Amino acid sequence: MLLSNTVNATSKIPVNWTVLAQNISDPDLLGQLQKAFNNFVETGQVWALLIGLVVGYLIRNLTSYG
Repeated sequence: MLLSNTVNATSKIPVNWTVLAQNISDPDLLGQLQKAFNNFVETGQVWALLIGLVVGYLIRNLTSYG
Protein backbone atom coordinates (compact mmCIF):
# COMPACT_ATOMS: atom_id res chain seq x y z
CA MET A 1 0.00 0.00 0.00
CA LEU A 2 1.47 3.31 -1.08
CA LEU A 3 0.50 5.59 1.81
CA SER A 4 0.82 3.11 4.65
CA ASN A 5 3.03 3.65 7.66
CA THR A 6 5.20 0.66 6.84
CA VAL A 7 8.95 1.07 6.54
CA ASN A 8 10.69 0.70 3.20
CA ALA A 9 13.17 -2.17 3.59
CA THR A 10 15.94 -0.63 1.48
CA SER A 11 16.17 2.85 2.97
CA LYS A 12 14.51 2.57 6.41
CA ILE A 13 12.42 5.66 5.62
CA PRO A 14 8.66 5.43 6.10
CA VAL A 15 6.95 5.01 2.74
CA ASN A 16 4.54 7.89 3.31
CA TRP A 17 7.46 10.31 3.75
CA THR A 18 9.05 9.22 0.48
CA VAL A 19 5.77 9.94 -1.32
CA LEU A 20 5.54 13.40 0.24
CA ALA A 21 9.15 14.22 -0.64
CA GLN A 22 8.79 13.72 -4.39
CA ASN A 23 9.48 16.70 -6.62
CA ILE A 24 6.62 17.84 -8.86
CA SER A 25 7.83 19.54 -12.03
CA ASP A 26 4.47 20.78 -13.38
CA PRO A 27 1.74 21.25 -10.75
CA ASP A 28 -0.88 22.46 -13.28
CA LEU A 29 -3.10 19.36 -13.26
CA LEU A 30 -6.01 20.90 -15.18
CA GLY A 31 -3.63 22.22 -17.82
CA GLN A 32 -2.12 18.76 -18.22
CA LEU A 33 -5.57 17.22 -18.60
CA GLN A 34 -6.57 19.81 -21.20
CA LYS A 35 -3.35 19.27 -23.15
CA ALA A 36 -3.82 15.48 -23.07
CA PHE A 37 -7.44 15.76 -24.22
CA ASN A 38 -6.53 18.14 -27.04
CA ASN A 39 -3.82 15.71 -28.16
CA PHE A 40 -6.38 12.87 -27.97
CA VAL A 41 -8.71 14.79 -30.31
CA GLU A 42 -6.02 16.12 -32.68
CA THR A 43 -4.45 12.71 -33.29
CA GLY A 44 -7.80 11.17 -34.23
CA GLN A 45 -7.87 8.75 -31.32
CA VAL A 46 -11.31 10.02 -30.34
CA TRP A 47 -12.68 8.73 -33.66
CA ALA A 48 -11.04 5.35 -33.11
CA LEU A 49 -12.65 5.20 -29.67
CA LEU A 50 -16.10 6.08 -30.99
CA ILE A 51 -15.88 3.65 -33.91
CA GLY A 52 -14.65 0.92 -31.58
CA LEU A 53 -17.54 1.51 -29.19
CA VAL A 54 -20.11 1.39 -32.01
CA VAL A 55 -18.62 -1.73 -33.62
CA GLY A 56 -18.32 -3.45 -30.24
CA TYR A 57 -21.93 -2.62 -29.43
CA LEU A 58 -23.09 -3.98 -32.78
CA ILE A 59 -21.08 -7.19 -32.42
CA ARG A 60 -22.37 -7.68 -28.88
CA ASN A 61 -25.97 -7.31 -30.02
CA LEU A 62 -25.53 -9.51 -33.09
CA THR A 63 -23.90 -12.34 -31.14
CA SER A 64 -26.12 -12.29 -28.06
CA TYR A 65 -28.68 -15.03 -27.67
CA GLY A 66 -32.13 -14.21 -26.45
